[in-house]
Amino acid sequence: MTAPAVKLRITEVFASIQGESTWVGLPTVFVRLTGCPLRCSWCDTAYAFTGGESRSLDEVLADVARHGLKHVCVTGGEPLSQKGCLPLLSALCDAGYAVSLETSGALDIGAVDPRVSRIMDLKAPGSGEVERNLYDNIAHLKADDELKIVIANTDDYAWAKQQIATHRLAERCTVLLSPVAGEIDPAQLAEWIVRDRLPVRFQLQLHKILWSDARGR
Repeated sequence: MTAPAVKLRITEVFASIQGESTWVGLPTVFVRLTGCPLRCSWCDTAYAFTGGESRSLDEVLADVARHGLKHVCVTGGEPLSQKGCLPLLSALCDAGYAVSLETSGALDIGAVDPRVSRIMDLKAPGSGEVERNLYDNIAHLKADDELKIVIANTDDYAWAKQQIATHRLAERCTVLLSPVAGEIDPAQLAEWIVRDRLPVRFQLQLHKILWSDARGR
């Protein structure tokens, strides 16, 4: 029996500078899938919750190829909420791209192609979605994955410190701490990290510094 064709609902495909993770600064093609089961209080991509355009896997691959870049980031929304995300990731790897996946941490990452670098969130209380964290995902993290915690206030920071220690997160992969834009002074977060000698990497969203919240940038 012939396998059904893979279909994906796509919000946008565009080339820009990677603004987050240890891949920051790299020219990258972004494939933004539509849909997300979470509603984080600080989400800046709510436009990807609904809508989008249904495309075949081959159409998406062709769209990525026309940009002529080596790095591809599959993001959302929550890309893993679509069944077609897994075959898309594998197809991108097969095509020779360096592939990263940005995911909320609320859905199982265990079936993601091991060639993909998984950039996984751990949702702090300030997100409003801390109960959605799937802690079983931590066991799947490998050295070239990354774990991101977005910090909105002092309570989030204290929670992040506890998670880093309890789950020995920095021994698994790179841990990234980011401030919520407009809610906490980035310098304050940086000072806390230095004060507490946290084994993490501080990051700002480079794309916001360059282009604010412009779509497709």
